[in-house]
Amino acid sequence: MKPMQYSLEQLNSMPRDAFGAALSGIFEHSPWVAEQAADARPFASVDALYAKMREIVAQSGDARQLALINAHPELAGKAAVRGELTAESTREQSGAGLAACTQDEFDKLHRLNATYREKFGFPFILAVRGYDRAGIIANFEARVNNTRDEELRASLEQIYRIARFRIDDLVTA
Repeated sequence: MKPMQYSLEQLNSMPRDAFGAALSGIFEHSPWVAEQAADARPFASVDALYAKMREIVAQSGDARQLALINAHPELAGKAAVRGELTAESTREQSGAGLAACTQDEFDKLHRLNATYREKFGFPFILAVRGYDRAGIIANFEARVNNTRDEELRASLEQIYRIARFRIDDLVTA
C-alpha cells in the first residue's frame, strides 16, 4: 500500500506539528529530522526539502547519527520475522523480495547480519530499492570487509538514499 501523498504547497502551509507527523517516517524512527526541517519552511522544491533534511542529519553530530543508524532494522531480520517493521521498511524489504527469501538466503542474511553487527556495532543498511536478493547479499558480503569508519559513512549515504526514495514517494512537486 502506498503512503498518503502531500503536495509541497500542503507541506509548506500545514502547522509545524502536522508537517512533522507527515514526514516523520522519512528517517527511520527519527521524527526529530522532520520536526527540525519544519522550521526551514517554505521549501521552494522537493530537492530543497531533501537537502535540508540531509543537512540536519549531517550536522546532528556523531552520537545522533549513530542513533539514527541503530534505528534501522536488519534486512530480513528479527523485526521483519515478527512483523515489527515500519510501514516504509515493510514496503521496501518486500519490494526487494526479502519477504520471499529461501531458507538458504534467510540463513545467509541472518549470519551476515550477526557478523556485521558484531564487527561494527550497528545494523547493515542498504537502500534496497532496485536490488534483488542476490544483489543485496553481494553488497552485504562486500561491505562486511570495510572498516568501521567506511561503514559509518556508507550507512549514512544509504540512509540518505532511503530518505530520498521516501520523500519522492510521499511528496508531489
